[in-house]
Amino acid sequence: MIVVSDVGWRAERALERAPGSVHVLAALSASVYLTIDGEIVWLGPPGSSLHPRAMLTADSLPAGDRPRLTLHAARRWRAPALPDGPDAAAALRAAARDLSSVAAEVGVPDGLGALLLGRVPAFPLESAVPAAMALARACASDDAHAAGRAAAPLLGLGPGLTPAGDDFVGGAFFARAVVDRLEHRDADDWRRAADEIRRRAPARTHPISAALLGDLLDGEGHAPLHDLAGRAAGARPRDEILDAARRLTRIGHSSGWDMLAGFVAGLGALGRT
Repeated sequence: MIVVSDVGWRAERALERAPGSVHVLAALSASVYLTIDGEIVWLGPPGSSLHPRAMLTADSLPAGDRPRLTLHAARRWRAPALPDGPDAAAALRAAARDLSSVAAEVGVPDGLGALLLGRVPAFPLESAVPAAMALARACASDDAHAAGRAAAPLLGLGPGLTPAGDDFVGGAFFARAVVDRLEHRDADDWRRAADEIRRRAPARTHPISAALLGDLLDGEGHAPLHDLAGRAAGARPRDEILDAARRLTRIGHSSGWDMLAGFVAGLGALGRT
């Protein structure tokens, strides 16, 4: 029996709904992806980034196909509520502009994170630049239809379990979902664009990436991304915002950088200071 120490709300709900339906989907070097009643979740070591689908354990990761898990000692994780209102939205956008101008202080960018410094990403991602910048312009002009069009060719683009294009699109639409929530906007056009991306993703990318992209489209993601949004919306000092951004960029090979670039693009600040 594997004792889970921390559990995201989506993983908790899946395990409580169907505790006997846990199957290994993919075993990586530092984590194991599982399915529970059709829901994709993962199990990782202490200190890993939390997420609605994440579970952490100090026990050895499972070697068999059908591990048994217990949540009896688990701490439940759900992203904290953001500051509210138009002032928070304005602070979020201002922080994104600031991040765009001081991105070099976050670290050495990888993947589509190179766009934060005005650089062309390394092969094979240089082909993503026109679509990525078109998505950034669509977000800056609040054009959901154009954003959906620009996002389509980015889906599945790049190597790895979660391709850079998926993470960039997810970061952008995460930012849009946060802004709409802060401004209490009934943004049907952006929801339709997100739903179209969600519909296209399974045919374009890995099932794990499609699931994580779907979460980002709904405004749900890794804890450092929520920390970044919360600190930015709360007009916290730059050092605190940069700290969250640095923790975000440690996720995956380039996933964190890709999400950060998408987040800045979604707030209309990529390439703008």
